[in-house]
Amino acid sequence: MSEQVVNPPGAEEPPRPRRLTAEARKRSILKAARQAFTETGDMNGTTIKAIAERGGISEGVIYRHFESKDQLFYEAVVEPLRDAVDELVAATEVIDLEEPLTPERQIQTMNGLYRQLISTLEEVLPLLGLVLFGDPKVGRKFYRKHFSVAMDRLADAWRDVEDRYGFEFESPDLSARAVMGIALILAMESRHNDLFNRDRAVTLITESTIKGFFPVLEPSRRRR
Repeated sequence: MSEQVVNPPGAEEPPRPRRLTAEARKRSILKAARQAFTETGDMNGTTIKAIAERGGISEGVIYRHFESKDQLFYEAVVEPLRDAVDELVAATEVIDLEEPLTPERQIQTMNGLYRQLISTLEEVLPLLGLVLFGDPKVGRKFYRKHFSVAMDRLADAWRDVEDRYGFEFESPDLSARAVMGIALILAMESRHNDLFNRDRAVTLITESTIKGFFPVLEPSRRRR
């Protein structure tokens, strides 16, 4: 017969584990889904059961938050990108709230932006490839509704900063796409190139982004 543990008089009851909020539970499911999808490298080969086991929950809990595996996969890719852009836009809005933006802080800010984008894209890289280059309709929808919107939000935030300093930013949309493209390539380098030096790459690419990738060439300096 098993013994029943009785707390002595006056002793406090052991704390009960706190239940996750709906939002926290959804995030934990998305994290488990990203891990499961990444392991298989295939949405169709990943079951809801496998995701539930990865997250330590029942399949029923997943279906309370997501209608289908397709929706779960889609949001597993969208969430990190959306969160990263939310943080970057929020940081840009207050970047010169207390003091004007100096060239040094501009470089520091761009360096941090690259690091955050690279880390985020590296996290979802396998899934990003599946959603962008799998079903053309799904890829087009994802790009227009999420990837393109993310870049446009960054562009608008940068335009607001430039406006405060009387600088007319003619093509922030293209600049945002260039930065995102660079971050995507560096994320692939980080994931697939064992010799990749992230610190060096981010430092150099940050300075190039701010100061310009190529120097103005003067004909008189050409070597004969």
